[in-house]
Amino acid sequence: MDYIRLGDSGLYVSRIAIGTIPFGSGGGFEKIAGLGVEDARRQIDEALDRGVNFFDTANLYSAGDAERVLGEALGSRRDDIVLTSKARTAVGEGPNDAGASRYHLTRAVEDSLARLRTDHLDLLYLHQWDGQTPLRETIETVNALIREGKVRYWGVSNYSGWQLAKTVYEARLSGLEPPVAHQAYYTPEAREIEYEIIPAARDLGLATFGWSPLGEGLLNGKVRRGQDTPSDTRQGTGWPEPHVTDWDRAYDLIDLFDEIARDLGWTIPQVVISWILHRPGIDGTVIAARRFEHLQEDLDAAELELPEDARDRITQASQLPAYYPWWHRLMNGQDRPEPAETDLIREHHRQVFGSGDAGGA
Repeated sequence: MDYIRLGDSGLYVSRIAIGTIPFGSGGGFEKIAGLGVEDARRQIDEALDRGVNFFDTANLYSAGDAERVLGEALGSRRDDIVLTSKARTAVGEGPNDAGASRYHLTRAVEDSLARLRTDHLDLLYLHQWDGQTPLRETIETVNALIREGKVRYWGVSNYSGWQLAKTVYEARLSGLEPPVAHQAYYTPEAREIEYEIIPAARDLGLATFGWSPLGEGLLNGKVRRGQDTPSDTRQGTGWPEPHVTDWDRAYDLIDLFDEIARDLGWTIPQVVISWILHRPGIDGTVIAARRFEHLQEDLDAAELELPEDARDRITQASQLPAYYPWWHRLMNGQDRPEPAETDLIREHHRQVFGSGDAGGA
């Protein structure tokens, strides 16, 4: 297992994190969760034996029951892991039962600690941007939790590039601890974060961890063109995510993954996860599985490296358009390229210049 330093912190984590969305039950997650303590403990033991030290949960998952199951399953192994949770999303119907206010975040973290049977979170993610609470209040609250020993580091999730920049610089200008990591949805079918979010994170010193590398079951090999999706899979339950804008493109990519997997003797999930782990600016990804054999299969992917030609086929087939200002910078701005985006923006050469190279690149 490879480890990376988490952003500009001194904390080292495995490039694979274990997600706990399948743990527990309740809160609208019944169709995709349901693992109890013994099943969770089996996953934890397997992951630790493989070198994984990064475990990811959230107070949203199964209305907090995922945290409860994780805390009980960890037992005495709590200090063997880097434990994260998330807050900000609604946990009730009251006006202060959501958001990134001092009131809500403080209560949410204390409730998570109780469910997890621990006195601190190693990393607290803010699960979504809060456009109503003053950002300074949120940053001061998280820093107070750090000073109190309830949180060690903090990060954000599902933020736009400008929101990352605003958060980091507001913290720095206030003399407070900025976030060190962010989570974002990233698969070969959904590469939107390459435009602004990954370059922003790289420039600001934040680690980027993708969530749901298999597209919430979209890319597990069971969703195929013209076929009914099995009812025992997440996509077969009518789960509303991910947001797919071009189903023909998605099916074409799945066919490509299947072809590559067959050639290599791999599975489609292994092809997808291996491609993601070798992408520019991606520090790691969060896997989650209800079935133990699927967890093992996904963990195996961390030890596999796609041949260069296979990686290139996936990259080219899944390439999104060179939206402005990328196409303009390729034509006019590569005499002084920006390091945070150069390797990503240059993948658009063929779209902008055909088979030739960018002028000045």
